[in-house]
Formats: sequence, structure tokens, C-alpha cells
Amino acid sequence: MKLRFAKLLFALVFFANQINAQNTKSVMLKLPDTGQQNSYTLTFGEDADFNINPPYFIINSAKLVTDTVTGLMWQRADAGEMTYEKALLYADSSTFANYTDWRLPNAMEAFSILNLQTQNPALDLNYFIKTDAEYWWTSDLQANDQSKVWVTNAGGGIGNHAKSETISAGGIKKMHLRLVRTIKSKEINSVRYTKSADAIVYDSLTNLIWQKTPYSDTITWEQALQYADTLTQAGYSDWRLPNIKELQSLQDNSVINPALNTNFFNVFGRKKFWSSTTLSNKSISAWYFDTQFGITTYQVKTARLNTWVVRGGINSTGLQEVVNYPLILNISPNPCKDILFINFNTKAKVQAPYLIISNALGKIIYQSVVSKSNSQVNTSNYPNGIYYLTVIDATRKCSLKFVVQQ
Repeated sequence: MKLRFAKLLFALVFFANQINAQNTKSVMLKLPDTGQQNSYTLTFGEDADFNINPPYFIINSAKLVTDTVTGLMWQRADAGEMTYEKALLYADSSTFANYTDWRLPNAMEAFSILNLQTQNPALDLNYFIKTDAEYWWTSDLQANDQSKVWVTNAGGGIGNHAKSETISAGGIKKMHLRLVRTIKSKEINSVRYTKSADAIVYDSLTNLIWQKTPYSDTITWEQALQYADTLTQAGYSDWRLPNIKELQSLQDNSVINPALNTNFFNVFGRKKFWSSTTLSNKSISAWYFDTQFGITTYQVKTARLNTWVVRGGINSTGLQEVVNYPLILNISPNPCKDILFINFNTKAKVQAPYLIISNALGKIIYQSVVSKSNSQVNTSNYPNGIYYLTVIDATRKCSLKFVVQQ
């Protein structure tokens, strides 16, 4: 009897584990930042204003590099131009550098290593070796057309292209293969999103929180930055405009028009969404995400596109920007010359404000406890340029950008 019960218990536990395994999937550890560090506007909220998961690679050998943010290992130099079918076979049979678990990256993984501060290629050449590639294959096919594949490109985007476009298939484009393998991953539920009652959606893959329904109107890029930075929704005021990798992470490549999980997101026909990421070699333009298929491309910043805001990822220090009222009401003048005046928000009930000023490279050049009423900083000896003002009050913080023009 005891033996039969033990066998039954084992069977139940095994079955439960199998069901649980079927309801989870392995994904990369974190979503890396875009690598963009340059500033292109005085308006707070652009890509360079946030360092969430900065890219961090380790060179393993002359042939291999590991992305410590995602937990993926890559070829430093790609494997060259080839057809999609040959790329699949090559990845499946490769014993490159004595590893046998190589594969084609999926679209999100391939996009994760792009560096949006550089162009042609949009890769950090301190870690990756430049080739003559124009595109790189992924393992993802277009949902409604199996003759098309998602590929990243040397300019920094990702899109759907016909297999026949590559030279080896009779086309004129250089579509290369870069192998990837998983070093370390995390487990998430197969249903990665969770809706809340206040119209926000949590993504367990990226740990980001999104609006369920994006803003209804079309606005310019600068207006989108301002809208995100000043928005209070669902009790939170730390919303921001997402970078282009964050937007692309929402793509569901099993569907089109929109290429999103509509059980959780309601775009109501809205199609093109601004990112906070500037096109680095043409700074009058910024990257956007097109939900029809899921491509990333760019548009001049004065164009009117849709806006979809995000929060999360920036509170790794434990400091919260989730306050009903910003700590700082305003700073002036901006640009400033000799004195920067700081006007604290009385509604925020600031207690013991601690002021930090850093330059565009992130180096702290001033820090001090200041008055909780109005305060001022002598900037007469500051070189011309962009600076960041951060105020910390207990567990809260507030950040603003200002410019010195002597």
C-alpha cells in the first residue's frame, strides 16, 4: 500500500512539474540599453538620460564575446553571407570554438546587441569585428509570409526581408549570419504579461510596465518627451518615453497588423510610436516602432507620430521617482550662466534635499545638502555644456537637465 501511494505521489509530482515546465519558457536575462550616450535636446527624457541596463560585454577569445546583460555568447566576427536555408543548417551543425549548441538568434536577441550610438555597423567595434555585412539573419519568419525573414541591419534597425534578397539567393544584399548560444537564462511564464485594474500592463520578460492604451493623439518627438515626463497615470509620475529596444521588445512576430499581443494591449489602429532614441548620424530624426509588422525605422522629429509610455527599470538603487508631485517645481534660467536657481515644490513636502550635479559624462561635480525652500548653485566656473541635476529626499529623487552657456 505504501509503495503504491509512493508511486502515485511520484506520478503526481512528475505530472505537475511537466505542466509547470510547459507553462514557462527560458528567455535572456535582461534587455540591454541602446548604448546611446550623446544628448540631442534640452528636453528631459531622451534615451541618454537613462542608464538602466548599460551594455557590458566580455571578450572570451579572439572569436567569442559574452553579453553579460543578456547572458548570451556571440561570434565576434559573423560567419559571412549565405542563404537563409544554409544559415539554418550552418547553425545547427556548427562546432565553432568547440561548442555544439549554436543557433540563429531570434529577432529580439539579434536586436539586443545593436548599438544605436554608432552606424554602419551599429555595433560596438571594441567587442565585435567589422565585416561587410548589410544585414544579419534571425530565426524568425514573417507571420503571414514564410518567404520573408526578420533581419537586423548595419544601420541599426530591424525589418522583414525576402529570403531571395541575399546575394547567394540571386539578390544584391549582403545578408550574413552571426551565431549565438545561451550561457545563462531566466524562466518566465509562457503568458508573459499581466494586466492590472488601472489600465497598465506588466511585462515579466523585461520587468517594464506599460500603458494598456497609448496616448490617443499624434505629437512631435519633443512633445512626446514632455508628455511622458509630465504624465501622472495610475498613481505614478515616473513615466518616460521608451527607447527603441524597449518598444521592439513588444513585437509579437506570430501576428501582424498589429504585431502585438492584443489580449493585453489596445492600440486602436495607432501604428507608429516614437522612441526616445535619436538617429545618431542624423540627429534631426528619431527611431520609431511600427506595429503593422514590428519594424524599427526613423522619422524627422517634427513629424507627428503616436506616443506610448513606459515605466520601470530605473529604480535599482531603491530610490523612487514615484511621487504624486515632482520634488522640483522649476529651475531657472535654463540655459544659465552664473547662477542656477532651484525652486522646490511645496506640495512634494521636501524634507532634507540632497543635491547632485553631474556632467554629460556622468561625473559628479557638485553634491551638497541644500535648503528645502529656494536654493541656488554657482555655475560661473562650469564649462559650457549639458549637466544633470538630481535631488534626493529620503527615498525619492527627481532629475532635470540644464545647460550652461557662458
